[in-house]
Amino acid sequence: MDAQRTPEQLVAGLVKLLEVKPQGDDLFIGRKKRGGIGRVFGGQVIAQALLAAEATVDPARPAHSLHAYFLRGGSEEHETDYAVARDFDGGSFSNRRVVASQQGRPILNLTASFQKHEEGLHHSDAPMPDVPPPEDLEPEVEVRRRFAEQARPEARHHFLADRPVEMRAVEARHWMNPQPAPPVSHSWFRAIAPLPDDRRIHRAVLAFASDMTLLGTCALPHGLSWARGEVMSASLDHAVWFHEPFRADEWLLYATDSPWSGGGRGFNRGRIFTRDGRLVASVAQEGMIRRIVPKG
Repeated sequence: MDAQRTPEQLVAGLVKLLEVKPQGDDLFIGRKKRGGIGRVFGGQVIAQALLAAEATVDPARPAHSLHAYFLRGGSEEHETDYAVARDFDGGSFSNRRVVASQQGRPILNLTASFQKHEEGLHHSDAPMPDVPPPEDLEPEVEVRRRFAEQARPEARHHFLADRPVEMRAVEARHWMNPQPAPPVSHSWFRAIAPLPDDRRIHRAVLAFASDMTLLGTCALPHGLSWARGEVMSASLDHAVWFHEPFRADEWLLYATDSPWSGGGRGFNRGRIFTRDGRLVASVAQEGMIRRIVPKG
């Protein structure tokens, strides 16, 4: 870990990164990542867009879902502009549309829905997967540092960077294992230091983390890795449903699977559980995935 940045500083940096600055008339600016290189992380844009939408909604109506489409890759060299449209405010629900742009070009469209609290019918048919606890698993930052030398040079910085969200994988990642494997993955994750007691921040951090590991699930049956330069991939759309309250600075289990890929696309699903087995969020994503054929 960078000796100059403690876990508390890394998490404070993440919270500051995700916050958006109001510019009036439902316009906001999202910061660029400190020291960022290359394409902006999709989870960052989703989280910033969600917080921009939430800033225009009654705090008594938390977000219960978001649906986003990635239009083109953004750059970490630029801040991101967010324009929010207040499409609907009803008796129980509100809806917002957000366009994220860089240098006047849209990079993401997001729609979010909000609901005031109410009691209702409740069931959960999603048993907690039987996996080892996070304490029994190696921190992924250590795994990434060992693997960095095997990654293509332009991807190496992704493996060496300090991360404010810690992950611990149950199975080998697609970038670690060239052997085909079932399209199923389980990872524990949490912010590495306490977050503010603001549920909007916890939802934003979960949305940020939900774009990690998910697309790689559809690469597992094919034994291919973007880190080794074998596959080209990019998120196309991303959806998150927030079911129940949670804390993103406590361990959450991300269980992902990929029931289908074809036509240059891969479909992935995710379920997020608390340690006591509550299903607190569901995720779905389709991404572009193409094999890179070596020249010659």
